[in-house]
Amino acid sequence: MNTSDPHAAASKRLIPFGSDLWVVEGGTVSFYTLPYPTRMVIVRLEDGCLWIHSPIALDDSLQEQVDQLGQVTWLIAPNHLHHLFIEQWQQAYPSASSYGTPEVIAKRHDLHFDALLTHTAHPAWSQQLDQLLFTGSPAMAEAVFFHRQTRTLIVSDLIENLAADSLPPLKRWLARAGGVVAPNGQMPLDWRLSFIGHRNEARQHLRHILAWQPEQLIMAHGEIIHSEARAFLEHSFRWLALEKSS
Repeated sequence: MNTSDPHAAASKRLIPFGSDLWVVEGGTVSFYTLPYPTRMVIVRLEDGCLWIHSPIALDDSLQEQVDQLGQVTWLIAPNHLHHLFIEQWQQAYPSASSYGTPEVIAKRHDLHFDALLTHTAHPAWSQQLDQLLFTGSPAMAEAVFFHRQTRTLIVSDLIENLAADSLPPLKRWLARAGGVVAPNGQMPLDWRLSFIGHRNEARQHLRHILAWQPEQLIMAHGEIIHSEARAFLEHSFRWLALEKSS
């Protein structure tokens, strides 16, 4: 494709979300019978390398558009449920490094992972992204990220915010019972319940996230929060009974 502005071509599928940050919408996957839309996030780091969060299904068109942004260098599997398409990206970008939580690495021992995601951001992206491992549940741990320049929190399943009109009536009822329907999306009920006895640890993580003062929130599944993300988070995590900050 001939164009004087490669970024203009990429914008056909890659949605700009501020400086050096894009979201890409994918297809749906079924989980507990619910149709979950997929979404990945791309950050272009200061050195021009691309950091890919929760990769979606890769096809030739998407690969061409991604390549116009820079070199894919980092592949992020933020929890043990977000691994379905990592292999496609590893095959397409064999020189890229893959990072995952301990649970996803144990689950997908057929894939190569270079290192663990921890509470500390890798030096390659620490100047642009803060990082936290949200732990305390025996069910799942998730690495969450904060893009400082755009003040955007990036999560996968920590919060789900599915559009009601995207679900048939029965599945909409199930999703509401799980607490994951917009505009009141939150952590899925089964994950919330698993924090019984460990809520203090979750509260500490939430305070850390709120201290970042996020203004926007991108989640892998559901409607994006474009403003007042901190207030949305406080409402979404009301089940933790966190004392409201002044």
